[in-house]
Amino acid sequence: MRTANLFCAVISAFFASFSGVALAQAWPEKPIRFVISFAPGGVHDTLARVLQPKLTEALGQPIIIENRGGAGGNIAADAVAKSAPDGYTFLVVSEAIATNAFLYRSLNYDPFRDLTPVGKLADFPMALVAHPAVAAGSLGELIALARARPGQLSYGSAGIGSAGHLAGEYFKSLTGIDMVHVPYKGGAPATADLVGGRLNVMFLSVSLAAPQVRQGKLKALAIAGHKRAANLPDVPSTAEAGIPEFEALLFSSMFAPAGTPEAIVNRMNAELGKALRAPDLRQRFADLGLVPAPNSPQEFLSVLRGVGERWGKLIRDRSIRAD
Repeated sequence: MRTANLFCAVISAFFASFSGVALAQAWPEKPIRFVISFAPGGVHDTLARVLQPKLTEALGQPIIIENRGGAGGNIAADAVAKSAPDGYTFLVVSEAIATNAFLYRSLNYDPFRDLTPVGKLADFPMALVAHPAVAAGSLGELIALARARPGQLSYGSAGIGSAGHLAGEYFKSLTGIDMVHVPYKGGAPATADLVGGRLNVMFLSVSLAAPQVRQGKLKALAIAGHKRAANLPDVPSTAEAGIPEFEALLFSSMFAPAGTPEAIVNRMNAELGKALRAPDLRQRFADLGLVPAPNSPQEFLSVLRGVGERWGKLIRDRSIRAD
């Protein structure tokens, strides 16, 4: 009897595996929709559009880009979480997917229950940039200036709970300095005010900071992490500048609705990996200040949990709320 049961189990597993492979081979049979959690022209939108031709060719179906910005990515995430888990809707979102549960009192979806991780797409570091008039040419000089003038320096962000806000609060907690947070409704107006001298400093993605630094409109004091950035190679990292524990790394990632067949998730993950490792795209990413970061769905889930734990503690300690 035990032998018969074992034989049945093996046969069942074989046919389940076979059907999964067959499903992945048959899919896709119609266009695929990528829902981007931010407005057109941003880093995540640009990344998706860079990948679009490669994935269209690999999968044999058009990739349709749909932008649904707002609420830190929650509008797009909620829409995808409620979509049919048939492999034709995917979410492209930032690291905020792991922190929004701590920032908002109530969400219409649970990122770990209602969404399935497909994988990470790319990392992009943040730079601590300052207006040229700020009397600091390095990270150490900025810290000394802030200590000498507590509460007099300002830092801007794209809004409460945004990556720039969290990075600023983390920086303050590690250095013991006091800077005033000025939240904006988006990164563009905050950057404009920084360039105009109405703000002192800001944590800005390297892809957005580099052009302003090259034109002399801003000065970069440090790259927020352990490594220098390829498109700002002369700017030291915060680790080099004496704060090795400080890192504020942004990333772009992909999810599918919960219940999407594993075979389809794995196929999309595999095609993303091929595209992200293609030499021509790697050069394009480097020009944009992005670092391709393909991983497996399981590895990505571990990353998400780590990000949630790390920033969740800061959000609780600082009593930060986005609603």
